[in-house]
Amino acid sequence: MPYRIDPARDRIYIDEFRHDVIGHHSPGLQRVLNALRRSQDGRQLVILNTLPFRRWVLAWLPANRADDIVIEPQHQFDSREDAEWYVFCRRWEAATGEKVDNQ
Repeated sequence: MPYRIDPARDRIYIDEFRHDVIGHHSPGLQRVLNALRRSQDGRQLVILNTLPFRRWVLAWLPANRADDIVIEPQHQFDSREDAEWYVFCRRWEAATGEKVDNQ
């Protein structure tokens, strides 16, 4: 059975992720990240690197991989860390119904 996030118990991992967006994560944070990567409808919110090492945008991978990727051009980032943090916040809200501060 896949892990289900418990916002009260797993909220401690938000700060851990914010301070180390890219890198080694504790087992608890990794469990939360794995849960956040699954969506109920099969679509997946991802970051897409459009200009190597300089520009990232949000995109949706469709549930049916034969369909087109949908890009959100209004969400552009100058660093991978900022993009990863934004995606984490969006996924956390989708999974728990709670907004993350400093989004």
